[in-house]
Amino acid sequence: MRIAGILLAAGSAVRFGGDKLLEPLPAPSDDCDAGTPIGIAACRHLAAAVAETVAVVRPGDVALARCLSDAGARVIECPRAHDGMGASIACGVRSAGDADAWLIALADMPWIKPSTIAMLASALATGADIVAPSYLGARGHPVGFSRRHFAALAALTGDEGARNVLVANQSTLSLQETDDAGILRDVDTRTQLHR
Repeated sequence: MRIAGILLAAGSAVRFGGDKLLEPLPAPSDDCDAGTPIGIAACRHLAAAVAETVAVVRPGDVALARCLSDAGARVIECPRAHDGMGASIACGVRSAGDADAWLIALADMPWIKPSTIAMLASALATGADIVAPSYLGARGHPVGFSRRHFAALAALTGDEGARNVLVANQSTLSLQETDDAGILRDVDTRTQLHR
């Protein structure tokens, strides 16, 4: 089964106040040394767990695109990235439209362990319809979708991401419990990066 990882790296980072995905990690994260850019760590973790990684970036984000490519991703520009996360998901899923399933990951979550991502990929490979990790009862990221959801994912717009797809298919969501607190930890501000 071919599972594509879709790394969402097209946000504007307004709350962070700058190019957060190129901001260095203050401490090591799994196999990434301190100083590794946030987005590159997230990309490496995803690429370590799936056969194909597609990174979605804003038009003209040359430095980030180059770094993500060097980290093992096929980089695509999303012309409508300014429309929100839904547009980025749609762009990424359409670019890997022949995959059997997609794992949607966020580039500002550099602390998710590759083993957690591999666990989710395995669940998709063995028939899960929608899969997400859970830590102490809280659902986290990334979220995986089977082929059945291609049309819904490819049509997404706006800033809600795939929330409506999840809500409409709540009964087929398989939560995989993990001890990986990184599934809940993202970077929106500089304070969050250094806490």
